[in-house]
Amino acid sequence: MITILSITEFLETHKSAPILDVRSAGEYEHGHLLGSISMPLFTDEERSVIGTLYKHDGREKAIEKGLEYVGPRMADMVRRARQIMADGNQIKLYCWRGGMRSNSVAWLLHTAGMHVIVLEGGYKSYRRHVLHYLNQSFQFNVLGGYTGSGKTEILKAMQQSGAQVVDLESLANHRGSAFGALCMPAQPSTEMFENKLYQHLIQLNPQKPIWIEDESKNIGKVFLPHNIHASLKSSQTYFIICDAEKRREHLLSLYGEASIHEIQDALERIKKRLGNEAYQSGCDMLKSKKLDQFCEIVLRYYDRSYEGLISKRSAEKVIKIDIPSHWTHNDVAQHLLSQYT
Repeated sequence: MITILSITEFLETHKSAPILDVRSAGEYEHGHLLGSISMPLFTDEERSVIGTLYKHDGREKAIEKGLEYVGPRMADMVRRARQIMADGNQIKLYCWRGGMRSNSVAWLLHTAGMHVIVLEGGYKSYRRHVLHYLNQSFQFNVLGGYTGSGKTEILKAMQQSGAQVVDLESLANHRGSAFGALCMPAQPSTEMFENKLYQHLIQLNPQKPIWIEDESKNIGKVFLPHNIHASLKSSQTYFIICDAEKRREHLLSLYGEASIHEIQDALERIKKRLGNEAYQSGCDMLKSKKLDQFCEIVLRYYDRSYEGLISKRSAEKVIKIDIPSHWTHNDVAQHLLSQYT
């Protein structure tokens, strides 16, 4: 049996069925449905050859070449699908537009006795669905503060206490500054970041407070959807203020394991904005391995940047909160939750 479902039906029904992405590995890596499993009908190279044939020699030649590629591995695809399906008899799948690739694999698995559910319009329809959702306006509780304030750790403590939290930096695999990629895994594409953000947001209740960290338009190499960023800037911001020594200690705990070479590369990215004198001082501190003093230079630079950004917001939208130096991140989280939710 082969069932074709719209994107809404595909996402909301048969939730226990595994999902196969039959596009190429490169397409999958760039962006996919969360939880889907890559089982490409063609490799990236094969897909390129077939596309060229289709363009220059027509559909029939392209199909012949596709069959030539797929024929020898059809049995393996069925075996793998059975392993993925485990004890069930339903399996979902999609390709780029819900066309020949998904229909071909659906036919193969159906012939092998499986109930196959195909996404109408393919991954392209899923992306339209995601972007439509992210294009709405949201009301957030925005957590702001100077670099090194531990905003991410405070959000995690809030989440552990049951609060609704969106950790953008975790979704982006980046801490947001020029140094944000240090000690972090590779970033996803902006497309995959949007998919992850959508999947997280739909699990939250928009009628209850949603806490999120203040961010610029980009987090490293990924970009926030326009309306998410606009919502950040228009929502109430809770700007925590803690002493510089504590922030310096926090930066050392985050980046202390990075190599001097990696830190130097990150410093290079803000050389122009930092100014020659501060940049050279930073280089000297790194060469001398005086990371405490290096952090002071970085904090001064980012403090000026934050002050400029926060000054552009209306005063009534920013609540500044002085944090006692002995408070832990959990103490700050509990204070915010008890006073501002």
